[in-house]
Amino acid sequence: MNQEKIGSFIAQRRKDKKLTQAKLASYLGISDRTISKWERGKGLPDPMYMLELCQILDISVNELLTGEFIEERNYQQKAEDNLLMMANQEVKQTKKMFFYENVIGIGSTSIFLILIFMSVYFVENSVLKVILFILSFIFLIIGVSIALKIETEEGYYDCLKCHHKYIPSYQQVYFAMHYGRTRYMKCPHCQKRSWQKKIYSK
Repeated sequence: MNQEKIGSFIAQRRKDKKLTQAKLASYLGISDRTISKWERGKGLPDPMYMLELCQILDISVNELLTGEFIEERNYQQKAEDNLLMMANQEVKQTKKMFFYENVIGIGSTSIFLILIFMSVYFVENSVLKVILFILSFIFLIIGVSIALKIETEEGYYDCLKCHHKYIPSYQQVYFAMHYGRTRYMKCPHCQKRSWQKKIYSK
């Protein structure tokens, strides 16, 4: 998706509707800086605002994502192209978040091991030893919690039995047996337990 083209289209439609950035922002319940960011091609509207934005600007979601008005004969093709682009964007975003998950997980584990190592071999003061032990576990718990939250919310789990793709709860992910990003969980669709692999998109 061409963010600059989409931004210019939003700006033009806003002006056609005789709306200021501040007025459009007030309708959506966001800041005018966010509208400015969209119009300068520095970001895309969040999906939660897209439908309302399109209604205000009197355009379709397809036209918004294309950055131009679409002739009726080209509408279906543009819709398919936009769905494909959104799917690709979702995969890129999920891969990026999984990278962050790895960095956070490895980083917090490394800090945990370094602090434990220091407290065992380099610190003689018993109070300081206890403090380092506590800090090491705090870093580990926080890091693992953040990493698991990312894993839970990004992408989908694919049921081995019925191939239903879903996002489980944090508790399900936390308590499930696992190897890598494959976890043994109950599918909410078929209610059967299986090893369910993490995938990037539906």
